[in-house]
Amino acid sequence: MRIAYFDCFSGISGDMTLGALVDAGVDPQVIVGAVGRLGLEFELTFETVRRGGFRASYARVVAPEEHAHRHLHHIEAMIDRAELPPRQAELAKRIFTRLGEAEANAHGMDVRKVHFHEVGAVDSIVDIVGAAVGLDLLGVDRFEASPIPPGRGSVMAAHGRMPLPAPGTAELLRGVPLADSPVEMELTTPTGAAIVSTICERFGPLPAMTIDAIGHGAGTREIPGQANIVRLFVGTAAESPDADRVWVLETNLDDLAGELVGYTTTRLLEAGALDAFVTPIYMKKNRPGVMISVLCTEAIASELEAILFRETTTLGVRRYPVSRHKMRRKAAEVMTPLGPIKGKLGWLGDRPPTFSPEYDDCARVASERGVPLREVYRLALEAHAAAGAAPAAASPESRGESQAHDHHHHHDHHHDHDHHHHDHGHPHHED
Repeated sequence: MRIAYFDCFSGISGDMTLGALVDAGVDPQVIVGAVGRLGLEFELTFETVRRGGFRASYARVVAPEEHAHRHLHHIEAMIDRAELPPRQAELAKRIFTRLGEAEANAHGMDVRKVHFHEVGAVDSIVDIVGAAVGLDLLGVDRFEASPIPPGRGSVMAAHGRMPLPAPGTAELLRGVPLADSPVEMELTTPTGAAIVSTICERFGPLPAMTIDAIGHGAGTREIPGQANIVRLFVGTAAESPDADRVWVLETNLDDLAGELVGYTTTRLLEAGALDAFVTPIYMKKNRPGVMISVLCTEAIASELEAILFRETTTLGVRRYPVSRHKMRRKAAEVMTPLGPIKGKLGWLGDRPPTFSPEYDDCARVASERGVPLREVYRLALEAHAAAGAAPAAASPESRGESQAHDHHHHHDHHHDHDHHHHDHGHPHHED
């Protein structure tokens, strides 16, 4: 498994991310060509600079001053017109949607009405879309990052002076471990926070990996006593991690008919939820009710939240990230006296895999053959045991495809753009 790890000891921002990607080997001309189709007036160049005595790549965006306050739909239309490859366009939209939702939560307004102030400026749009392109071109399976230092002090934003982290950045870093830093400046910008919180599945120390490339992305300013760079490690892990991060959506209900609750959970699963389940609870004044819980990836959390609002009487949905440990899995099929039965193989490390028959397949066979369902389960498990599964650490091919057929598949510390001014008088670019 190929992993990319962002070491954010000096924070992270859009132009730092862009510089690190190019320094790690992404072709800068492909990024320049992609963002050039956005229909904006700017010049993007990559320069080799020194920060704190270390060489790094700096992404410089030069654009005429403008006063446009764009909304989310304006930026999404711009991305559509650029005709980027689907994965790159989808990632760019996810990052901007995350920014919009964070601003909406911070200001208590609808995301469709949020004005993208600094992060809607040309340089910030170029940084985000360029980063989405570069992240895809990096060709990794998983992104991770260190804890994130937001910095100290305060910034002057569009709505006045605010202590760090700024409200939008704080919303973006919900669920992300923060790191302290003595530096009196904004180390992590909203753009940088949006990028890492969108793509990274884990925040912690550098994982066990064989490093293939290291990219250094430079911030605009020099920081006394500290290199103002983000490091990007790209390499391979010996085996797939057994942990990731998903989101939990929850809502409590005491006034919805049972069949409507069942219909809602079915719709959630059809829309891509990893799981949806109902728990009996007692609410205020001991009223009996239910809690609907949903596990999902961040990419579809808003879509599933909309289903909860549309199909139930809820007035609010709780949302929070959780880490989960899981067995690695592979779709499989076993041959029984009653015919083939589908299921999943699951394993941890070098332990022998376990086989879990699929309920729907077992129920179908039980109905067609007129035998008890428990008998179908017994025959499926015996067929798996008789096949003599190879150790889980072996490749799928070495396990014997007759026993297990594969069925699936699968900061810009731009501190010099005059959008922010720190208490100590240094201009700073927030994106």
